[in-house]
Amino acid sequence: MTSPYPHLLEPLDLGHTTLRNRVIMGSMHTGLEDRAKHLPELAAYFGERAKGGVALSVTGGYAPNWHGWLLPFGSLMTSARLADKHRIVTDAVHEHDGKIVMQLLHAGRYGYHPFKRAASTKKSPITPFGSPKAMSTKEVDRTVDDFAASARLARRAGYDGVEIMGSEGYLINQMLTARTNDRTDRWGGSAENRMRFPVEIVDRVRQAVGDDFIVMYRMSLLDLVDDAQSWDETVELAQKVEAAGVSIINTGIGWHEARIPTIVTSVPRGAFSWVTGKLRPEVSVPVVASNRINTPEVAEQIIASGEADLVSMARPLLSDPYFVTKAAEDRADEINTCIACNQACLDHTFVNKRATCMINPRAGHETTLVLSPTRTAKRIAVVGAGPAGLAAATELSGRGHTVDLFEALPEVGGQFRLAMQIPGKEEFKETIRYYSRRMEINGVTVHLGTRVGADELAGFDEVVVATGVEPRLPSIPGVDHPSVVTYQDVIRGRAPVGRTVAVVGAGGIGFDVSEFLLHEPDESLDHWNERWGVTDPALERGGLATKVQAPPRREVFLLQRKSTELGKGLGKTSGWVHRQTLKDSGVHMLKGVTYDRIDDAGLHVTIATGKDSSESRVLEVETIVLCTGQESVRDLVEPLEALGRPVHVIGGADVAAELDAKRAIKQATELAARL
Repeated sequence: MTSPYPHLLEPLDLGHTTLRNRVIMGSMHTGLEDRAKHLPELAAYFGERAKGGVALSVTGGYAPNWHGWLLPFGSLMTSARLADKHRIVTDAVHEHDGKIVMQLLHAGRYGYHPFKRAASTKKSPITPFGSPKAMSTKEVDRTVDDFAASARLARRAGYDGVEIMGSEGYLINQMLTARTNDRTDRWGGSAENRMRFPVEIVDRVRQAVGDDFIVMYRMSLLDLVDDAQSWDETVELAQKVEAAGVSIINTGIGWHEARIPTIVTSVPRGAFSWVTGKLRPEVSVPVVASNRINTPEVAEQIIASGEADLVSMARPLLSDPYFVTKAAEDRADEINTCIACNQACLDHTFVNKRATCMINPRAGHETTLVLSPTRTAKRIAVVGAGPAGLAAATELSGRGHTVDLFEALPEVGGQFRLAMQIPGKEEFKETIRYYSRRMEINGVTVHLGTRVGADELAGFDEVVVATGVEPRLPSIPGVDHPSVVTYQDVIRGRAPVGRTVAVVGAGGIGFDVSEFLLHEPDESLDHWNERWGVTDPALERGGLATKVQAPPRREVFLLQRKSTELGKGLGKTSGWVHRQTLKDSGVHMLKGVTYDRIDDAGLHVTIATGKDSSESRVLEVETIVLCTGQESVRDLVEPLEALGRPVHVIGGADVAAELDAKRAIKQATELAARL
């Protein structure tokens, strides 16, 4: 049988070992690394991905010494006692013929603790605890030795190799650039001196572990910050670490403090593979493309085109650990595609919570959230086909229950069907596709365009109410004016929108609606690069150029009652992207707003200008879009309870304060595991 993805699934001979395909599960710090008691859960997590076909997994970052911690008392590899405890992890991967490497990461000035050491005393703009202490010349040399010692311990632990983290703005990046390295000793000054640190690390690691051990180096190919490396310096470093003994060069994109998005859903698929392709002819070791590669088709094209030898995917293997197996069996339509929302993975990581996945809540919880076949099959009705209802119907039927899904609208998807219309959120349609296909395979009976009543549900053993929300109408005088529309009507194309618009409510929906009104969907990579200022690093250091903005389609006013900054409650790692997008598009962001009335003149408001001062304004807009919250739709609950039916309320029907697909899907999955 011809392989559907011949380049992606082709083995790669590294000399001393062979990778069974070209798929690497890139490093993600899950939180399971930080305490030894969680190693059995980490083993289950990586073991399932190895079972699913991943060739090579990379752990979250382990510090080579305590000064390099990401978090106080966080992940560390500094003793034989620690190394021996990791055998449970490496054995779990090897049981399924996978390979695994430990990432060695010194956080430098990015450490979330007061003991951090870095190249200089320059403070990180994104982490607390003030300035780091600059390492002495001897401390730098000892840190190089610490990397080598940790690599030796990783070998003892049964790992197949290590990845040296030289990207994303951590210590090695900090040593490499004049931006953060103002040293005058042998580790600073010239570009050659600044390169000495990573080259020495690779050289001493290779000496410590021997020739039959993978040494992967994650290199920043686009720093996307000022005063970064030039392309010539990047190529020179790649050639030097190759000569020092690396087996593979992995691609890193952007420092964490860069103000250009690199992995959120609005970043086009495979947006940075071109820069890996630019490096590949300069070295003879395999190179890895990374960032926003989330389908086997994209991965196959990158390798087939010669841009890379392997692809690194982290979040796509959170959302579906069986990605590779499904691709190999020509079942790509069954892959639970990563939508790059960041809501349960990186957003969790950056607030010190366990990383998981919005659309696969089992990720990181494999030992506790178990969806085993049911012993007693039931007949279950799920009412509502938004994210909560789709997840419930999919997982309940997957366990062996007989499921009927009822949806009043003519199509499934609920709020995700609205989200997929937002420019930069087109990926959300993949989740609808995944659930639809799984329900088809599992034999769910789907009733579309069907508004079902309690009496019609009386014959079911259990009823899951996932009827979602409806927009809340605020009590503003004149709210029934013809210029006023709801966000649902706008996104569904059921209401005309003028050239000047006031968006009332600046939560997540308000930001989404503003982007919907400003930009066209399915933005090309060239236009995206222009808009964010990304260019060839051979032209500008770090690939950072001047932004070129297309004129917005409308003039938009985004308003909120609160006096806090707009967008403060958006996602930890994606909110700044939305705020910057609207700022760059000239959106007028108004806070501390009181809505006085709506009439033919427009929207009359009073805006707080100080503690005891305000001003009245009339926004002469053609359209006013209400994004003023939502109410749960729970009409079925009481009638069903009166009939004595077991009722389970999930998703927006349960809590509508903020639309929260992460909570809705998790709630649905946990319910499916219980019933």
